[in-house]
Amino acid sequence: MSKAFTKESDNDADDDLPEGAQPLPKGAKNYITPQGFQRLQDELRNLLRVERPKVVEVVSWAAGNGDRSENGDYIYGKKRLREIDRRIRFLTKRLEIAQVVDPAEQKTRDRVFFGATVTYAREDGAENTITIVGVDEVDIDRNQVSWVSPIARALLKAQEGDLVDLRTPAGPEQIEVIAIRYPETGA
Repeated sequence: MSKAFTKESDNDADDDLPEGAQPLPKGAKNYITPQGFQRLQDELRNLLRVERPKVVEVVSWAAGNGDRSENGDYIYGKKRLREIDRRIRFLTKRLEIAQVVDPAEQKTRDRVFFGATVTYAREDGAENTITIVGVDEVDIDRNQVSWVSPIARALLKAQEGDLVDLRTPAGPEQIEVIAIRYPETGA
């Protein structure tokens, strides 16, 4: 049967999951910080208003040049258009199910919850600091980890001074929560 006759699911935001993006666990909410939500909205707006119209213009121009089978502008443009459309679908679905959580509004600041910046010590004495963010905001270079990552799940609800068991590929490890910070209200 041709792919043209199969029904696409509108329910699953992971259908158009880009390479490297984390899928949401089944039944989990798509928690996101206000800054992350704004970044996704900005990206979607840029794709719809700037990038896609430019590519459509190039493809239209290239299509008018005759033989499309050897027309690099047309072939590349159509491929880029599919990539843009796929990203637009992904962003639209993720934004629709996003639940914005402002870490600055957290009332219980002595425990680790979504949006917390946590400093912890490993068994070897090394200290690490991470910020727990949504799956669409992960940035390892900025020490931002997903709330569904093993380290974040191990730390959730812990308090300063708590010893937490973390399962690693090398085996179980105990880490100690040293500090918990949240952004200040209005920051």
